[in-house]
Amino acid sequence: MPTASQPPAPVITITTDFGTEDGYVPAMKGTMLDICPEARFVDITHEISPQDVMEAAFVLRTAYPYFPDDAVHLVVVDPGVGTDRRAVALRANDQWFVGPDNGVFPLVLNQAPFEAAVELNDPAFWRSDVPSTTFHGRDIFAPAAAHLAAGRSVNEIGTPLDTLEPLRWAAPSADAQTVQGWVMHIDHFGNCITNIRRSALAEAAGLNAAAPLEAIPPLKVYTGNTVLHELQPTYGAVPEGDPLLLFGSTDHLEVAANGGNAAELLDIRKGDSVRLLFEDASG
Repeated sequence: MPTASQPPAPVITITTDFGTEDGYVPAMKGTMLDICPEARFVDITHEISPQDVMEAAFVLRTAYPYFPDDAVHLVVVDPGVGTDRRAVALRANDQWFVGPDNGVFPLVLNQAPFEAAVELNDPAFWRSDVPSTTFHGRDIFAPAAAHLAAGRSVNEIGTPLDTLEPLRWAAPSADAQTVQGWVMHIDHFGNCITNIRRSALAEAAGLNAAAPLEAIPPLKVYTGNTVLHELQPTYGAVPEGDPLLLFGSTDHLEVAANGGNAAELLDIRKGDSVRLLFEDASG
């Protein structure tokens, strides 16, 4: 373990849509180790659906708060690589973020303000003066992440920015009778995670945002090929194989199946609607 005179090794997380069959991720790690040999890498995932910026944002958003201060989060889900989209580095919530300016970071940060941001436009901090037009992850983003991990100032490696490219998830809509949302992510287990937070559902029911689960009135939820009725505290609260509703670890409403794959069982796809109707309002 590090001692008081030996600080912990800097952490660099990596989120990509590269998969693990090719050499893209190792090429980025090698580039970073050449600049910051003491770096510790954490692979958040390399299985983001190709070019799916929103999926990358959701996955990183659920993970980054658990990392120590000054961790560097490198994101390479970059459908605009080689175009005029900007390469950026920014600091927010005492952590660093590096990647394309394609809306991923405003989503990760839930539109919260950043402390500092720069465009990575100084070739002195690229891997090459002439970076590949198809692999900025290796030639621009990885070097920037490594320089930040090594303690270099963000203002040394780029030109300050005031704004980032905006991108937003659609918010659920609600009235006195219904809450309308959509499936924003389907995880490895087939759990269908919606954009409806526990607080939004409680407020739609006229309750305090922190109201306990049992205070939420009876409801019907229309999604996929089924109608579900009751919020459950956990997956095992229903018989094995049965579908259910619950608030998962991200505090978003999920459509799940105990021991099964809800997306397959109920024919649900990302982007599908989820409609909640309070039963006492339905007559």
